[in-house]
Amino acid sequence: MGLRQWIEGWPVYRQLAGDDDLGRGAAARSPHTERLRARTEQADRVVPSVCPYCAVGCGQRVYVKDEQVVQIEGDPDSPVSRGRLCPKGSASKQLVTGPGRVYTVLHRRGHGTEWERLPLDRAMDMIADRVIETRRRTWQDSFHGAPVRRTLGIASLGGATLDNEENYLMKKLYTALGAIQIENQARI
Repeated sequence: MGLRQWIEGWPVYRQLAGDDDLGRGAAARSPHTERLRARTEQADRVVPSVCPYCAVGCGQRVYVKDEQVVQIEGDPDSPVSRGRLCPKGSASKQLVTGPGRVYTVLHRRGHGTEWERLPLDRAMDMIADRVIETRRRTWQDSFHGAPVRRTLGIASLGGATLDNEENYLMKKLYTALGAIQIENQARI
């Protein structure tokens, strides 16, 4: 490539010599950028969703190809966020596809000193067993003669990453279990 071709290929030269005064059109394009395609063009379908990070509930569009998430962007049709996402929401694709995603649970047995990795399904079964046993062991039909039908052995403290729908479902679940200590603290 000669000097003249190099200069004419330089974006600043194309901006000054051509019709693209602001350098946002043809002057900014190169053969490499012409070959690039958005990940959203490859998607088989778009799934509307809500950002999972805080209680604002920003709308998201999840682009899926071959049942794999290829891109997550803000939803311009959302009345809450109008297509905008904060840095955490913009990076939420990593929550689903990132190499740092954890698929196992660290568990330390009672009186143990070492952590062991458990599959998520086994950990969920262990939690369910403990909830059932705690409810059975701490259940109160009455207190001082008054019917209460409750357990004081189970409590819930939610945080800011839970949206309204999740909080609603948690409240329903814990109430059905007989728990009465149910709280959400959005600042944690």
